[in-house]
Amino acid sequence: MKLALIGTHGVGKTTLAYDICALLKKSGRNVELVTEVARHCPFPVNEATTLEAQLWILHAQIAAELEAAHRATWVLCDRAVLDNYCYLVNRCGRQPALEHWLVKWLESYDLLVGVPLVRESIYAEGFRQPSLPDTDSFRASDRAFQQRIDALLKELLTEPPFDRFGEPVLWLDGIQQAQWAETVLTGIRRDPAKPVVRSATP
Repeated sequence: MKLALIGTHGVGKTTLAYDICALLKKSGRNVELVTEVARHCPFPVNEATTLEAQLWILHAQIAAELEAAHRATWVLCDRAVLDNYCYLVNRCGRQPALEHWLVKWLESYDLLVGVPLVRESIYAEGFRQPSLPDTDSFRASDRAFQQRIDALLKELLTEPPFDRFGEPVLWLDGIQQAQWAETVLTGIRRDPAKPVVRSATP
């Protein structure tokens, strides 16, 4: 089974991914975690990204997922290809030539989990994500940019060819943040033999 967290940057996807991974391992699952590949991109990212950078990131994401699936029966991704595509759309506009390919890869996820934008700022005063160092110069800290990516993701999920993936997304409740990991596991347990995304009507 392959799960992917979707949402804008700075909302706690990586921390949540580690929490879910720990719970799955505790239950005896053989789990491989795919973390953010953009950190290793040799090209500009965030607001200054380029088409070349986003193509590199998309291919690196898919390669990392393929490698993880080779090593484990459960794969958890703290990003999905659709998240990465949002940064490309924000900078360069939609790329119809890529979208058919992206749809085919989205079909490989058994569950998409939507992580909401709940904080007033990416780095609120006195707040630090446990999985990150005290200063993380990689992450874009502009609130408006964070909100644009969040809006783009939700917009894409309502428009062809991505609209069929929108309804099956398990959107987390921003108020119940402490229970997010358990909520994801509950979503899996409802019908672990029935892929959530692949069951969507084309």
